[in-house]
Amino acid sequence: MEYLMGIDVGTSSTKTVLFDTRGNIVASALEAYPLYQPHIGWAEQDPDDWWQATVHTIQEVLAKSSVNSHQIKSIGLTGQMHGMVLLDKGHNVLRPAIIWCDQRTQKECEEITEKVGKEQLIQITANPALTGFTASKVMWVKNNQPHIFDRIDKILLPKDYIRFKLTGECATDVSDASGTQFLDVSNRKWSDKILEILEIPKEWMPVVYESPVISGEISHRAAQITGLKMDTPVVAGGGDQAAGAVGNGVVKSGIISSTIGTSGVIFAHMDKVSIDPQGRVHTFCHAIPGSWHVMGVTQSAGLSLKWMRDNFGWAERELASFIDLDSYTLMDMEAKQAEPGCQGLIYLPYLMGERTPHLDPYARGVFFGLTAKHNRSHMIRAVMEGVTYSLRDCLEIIREMDVPIQDVRASGGGGKSMLWRQMQADIFKVPISRINTNAGPAFGTALLAGVGSGIYKNVNEACTATIKEVERLKPIENNSHVYDKYYPVYRQLYKALSHNFKEIALIQEELSGIEV
Repeated sequence: MEYLMGIDVGTSSTKTVLFDTRGNIVASALEAYPLYQPHIGWAEQDPDDWWQATVHTIQEVLAKSSVNSHQIKSIGLTGQMHGMVLLDKGHNVLRPAIIWCDQRTQKECEEITEKVGKEQLIQITANPALTGFTASKVMWVKNNQPHIFDRIDKILLPKDYIRFKLTGECATDVSDASGTQFLDVSNRKWSDKILEILEIPKEWMPVVYESPVISGEISHRAAQITGLKMDTPVVAGGGDQAAGAVGNGVVKSGIISSTIGTSGVIFAHMDKVSIDPQGRVHTFCHAIPGSWHVMGVTQSAGLSLKWMRDNFGWAERELASFIDLDSYTLMDMEAKQAEPGCQGLIYLPYLMGERTPHLDPYARGVFFGLTAKHNRSHMIRAVMEGVTYSLRDCLEIIREMDVPIQDVRASGGGGKSMLWRQMQADIFKVPISRINTNAGPAFGTALLAGVGSGIYKNVNEACTATIKEVERLKPIENNSHVYDKYYPVYRQLYKALSHNFKEIALIQEELSGIEV
């Protein structure tokens, strides 16, 4: 029997999963780690936390499965995009990684836009300068921590730091590299022009591969630490969204994925490059060689529900520990008690600023329309509906780009909730389907590993061999009618409040002395 391993370096945890070649999960393990927020709008993690979690989950999977490591034919890597890991010449990490949801770099985005030119920047990188992307993070270090910038030898993304620890190779893939703002997305290579203008040495950048290509092999040291077989191939893999799309079978036009994890993403496959001239959605290289994808991102999707649980869900957490039931399942049950539209209670999910469609690092979360009649159930459901409205924002822009939308496949933690899936069908007004696996990015990158090791001829064959639809939810007309009434109000609220968001940020800057 042959096996494939997928390692997903996420924002809240690292997940390692072992699959057989039919796509069945043999064993999985997950280890969480903290997110550090030294100031409002900042978000950092310790790369060593990712590495320790990777080691422990690999060891746990091997122990659970009793699979001989010689039977693992290849390993795929995936993970959170945009995070900045800086290494010195001795391959030591220079500072905590600034990750995707960090919002401190607005001034650097303005600097990048001014130096490169807005039109040229979008033409080359397919996107405007955004606080989430890696380039602005590197420029922030250059402007604010020159003593660290001067010692940089390599710039890596989160999953690629794990690749380095496993193989000793500094490499990445085209899909993850697309989110750095250093890549020429149309030509699938580092942009000499962007690097030159921003004065970033090209030798700092890792080698770029197509996602199914073997990028290195497990080193002797990593084999000793993890229990993996030395020389096991490790493919380039993909950013979490591209790998998750492969794991969802989003490998041809017409099939869209809606992923609710920490962030929320609407993702569509494209055979040719198409760019939103306003830069509201992102065009990146897909994990399938010779193809691209467009995606809209809401920063605080599952994060919004986690925030609600962590700060106001003590009762659910306590009860869950006694009855061996997930606290989110209990919150789901509570949300079902409130009717669609929550009697006018609307939530804006902008806890960490917002990307699509506003590109606003200053945006804040809002509960609007709260009355004495509203209760806990309304609050929870409003969070879920607000997140889904934000995903509809993404979907509407993709529709404007004439990308065909025939079927939406739900995934991520939010995709496990039937209530949230039905809510998406009702708000999007398209069928929502679910497939036979919810392993997401880990599954997708394992399939890429299978292509790289020759088990499958290509990505399409890998998906056909392993992915089947198991559920389809159609929109409920009455619910859609209600949501269509409230959705325009949701959209108007941002416009009405956007100047207040910036004003609050400036007041905080003045009072704290910390630049926002």
